[in-house]
Parts: sequence; structure tokens; C-alpha cells
Amino acid sequence: MNILTSSHAPAAVGPYVQGIIPSAPGVPVFLSGQVGLNPISNTLVEGLEAQTRQAFSNIEAVLSEAGLTLNDIVYANVLLEDINDFKEFNGYYADVFGDHRPTRAAYAVDKLPLGALVEIVVIAWKKF
Repeated sequence: MNILTSSHAPAAVGPYVQGIIPSAPGVPVFLSGQVGLNPISNTLVEGLEAQTRQAFSNIEAVLSEAGLTLNDIVYANVLLEDINDFKEFNGYYADVFGDHRPTRAAYAVDKLPLGALVEIVVIAWKKF
């Protein structure tokens, strides 16, 4: 992936990059939003950290069906029930992604499905 960085645009205020150009021919893989729903009990796990990590576990499960990992994600759309959770969420998000930094948007919404605290939607790049 080729990372785009411009000194003429604001720097990232979290663990993401300004832009990405996927390298190698491929296709985008669009995932539906994931919340912290445990697939075995079909119930929400409790707390922001647990819900964030479970949402990413769910994302990893869906990506694996296409032979992809979190490192193939080029964009994440993060919906938070409370924008005051932004800084705390960023810590968990950075931990999950490690050195990989997809592009991202994050914002608060009035309510999320099932009373979730966070929902994460991603786009990955599947190389040919």
C-alpha cells in the first residue's frame, strides 16, 4: 500500500493515515458494520474495550473468508455512541492494528444497534 501524506492537510489526530493507494491489482472488499456481539452467545459483550475487541474479532472472521487479515484493511468507518470515548477507543484501535494504519472516519451517532457503544465498518483490498 502506498501511504498518502500531505503537509497541506491536517495531520491525523489518531491512529490512521491521510490516504492510501492500494498497491497491486485487486478489488475492494466491503464489510458490513460489526458491533461487539459475541457470535456464540449472540449477546453484546460489556464495555467499550470488550466491544471494540469483539467487533474486530468479528471483522477478522469475515475477512478470513476472503483470505484477508486486518492488514488488508484500507478504510475504517467508526461510529461511537459517545464522542467522549474517542480517545479511549483510539488506544484499543491502535493496539488492534499495531503498525498498520488504514484511513478512517470516526464520529458519534445517537444510537447504535442493540445498544452497542461502537460499530466498525471496513473496506479491505484483495490483491489478484
